Amino acid sequence: MSVDSLSAPPAADHRAQFLARLDTSLAQNTFVKLVLSKYRGDEVDLQRVVARLVTVREQPCLSFVYSYKTRDITKNLPVAEAIACIADLLPAAFKNAHLLSLTDEIQLVFGKKDKSSLFVGQAVQRETPSVEHNREKKRFLELSRPFLADLGVTTAKHELIPAMARKWKQINKFIEVFSHALSASPLREDQAIHAADFGSGKGYLTFAMHDYLRSSLGLNATVTGVELREDMVTLCNRAAARLEQPGLSFQHGDVRTYSPAAIDIMIALHACDVATDYAIHLGIRSGAAIIMCSPCCHKQIRPQMHSPALLRPMLQYGVHLGQEAEMVTDSLRALLLEACGYDTKVFEFVSLEHTNKNKMILAVKRTEPVNPTELLEKIQGIKSFYGIDEHCLETLLKADGHL
Repeated sequence: MSVDSLSAPPAADHRAQFLARLDTSLAQNTFVKLVLSKYRGDEVDLQRVVARLVTVREQPCLSFVYSYKTRDITKNLPVAEAIACIADLLPAAFKNAHLLSLTDEIQLVFGKKDKSSLFVGQAVQRETPSVEHNREKKRFLELSRPFLADLGVTTAKHELIPAMARKWKQINKFIEVFSHALSASPLREDQAIHAADFGSGKGYLTFAMHDYLRSSLGLNATVTGVELREDMVTLCNRAAARLEQPGLSFQHGDVRTYSPAAIDIMIALHACDVATDYAIHLGIRSGAAIIMCSPCCHKQIRPQMHSPALLRPMLQYGVHLGQEAEMVTDSLRALLLEACGYDTKVFEFVSLEHTNKNKMILAVKRTEPVNPTELLEKIQGIKSFYGIDEHCLETLLKADGHL
C-alpha cells in the first residue's frame, strides 16, 4: 500500500483512532481482516492473531485465529465483544496492528515505552468480502490446520499434496454437511458433547470433526474414533498425542462391541451391509442428536426381494436389481429413523476411498415427538410390495422396544 502518516494527531489518540476506524469498517461492511503481530505477552510460541468477519448461528462475529509455532486455535466472538478484546490486546500484548478494509489500510505501531505511530494508505483493490464465504472458509477447515500436515494431507508449508486432493475435498464436504446438521440439532453450545466415529480408519474425518468442534466452535467436545484395525488405532492415538489434542482418542472395536454411556453424534461412513443398521441402532438407542451414515454393500435385502410383476421387465437385469435393492434398503432405514423421531435426508456425498458409493443418510433428532403409525404403515407397505420378510434395523429396534 501507499502509506502516509496521519497529520499530527496526539500520540495518545493513535490507539483510539485505530479502534474507531475498526468499528467504522465493521459498521459499514468494508472490513476485510485485522492482523495483530509483534507479540510481547506471556503465552509461549504465540506469533500473531488474524481476525475475519464470519457468521455463527446467524450472528455476526469476528473469528480470531491465534497462530502458534506448531498449531492454530480459533475463537469466535460477537462483534462488540471482539472490539473490546482487541482494545485490551493493544498495546499490552501486541505492538503492531494492521487493519485492511475496502477503503484503506491502517497500521498502528507501538515502539519503545509504547510510543505509537499511525499510518494510513490506499487499499489494494478488493471485492466486497462475503460473510458466507468467509464463514465457510473459517468455520470449516483451512489448509493451515496442523493435523492436516501430520496426517499427510498437506506439506510442512501447509500446501495441499496433489495426491490428497480427493481426500481434502471429502474432508471439507463432510465438515460442511456436519456443520449444517449441528446447527439444526437440539445440541446446546454450553453442553458437553460426545461424538463417535465408527470405522475411523486413518482418522482424517475424526481429526477434522474434533478440530471443528473444539478449535473452530470452541465447544466442550469429546471425540472417539472406533476402529477394528489395531495398527490404525495406535497410529491415530500417537498422532493425537503429538498434536496435543485433548478430548480426542481412538479405541479398538466396532458398532457391536463399543458401548459408551452416551453418544450425541454418531458417525459411520465405512459400515458395510448390516453394520450400517447396527450403527444406526446404536445411535437411536443412545439418543444421539445427529446420525450420519454412508452405507455400502446392501446384501441383506436383495436375496429376499421378489420382483413385482410390473417391474420385472426392468429388474431382470442384475445391475438394476442391485440398484433397486440399495434404494429399498436405504429408504426403509430413513423411514425407520423418522419413525424414531428424526428428521432424515438421503443425498449424494463425496465418494469414500473404499467404495464408489456416494450416498449419505443424515438424521437429526426432532425436539417434538412424532406419531409413528403412518410411517410404520409405509414401511410395511414397501416390505409387502417387494416380499421382504426382515430388515435388520427394524428387527433391532423392535427387540429393544423402540418400535
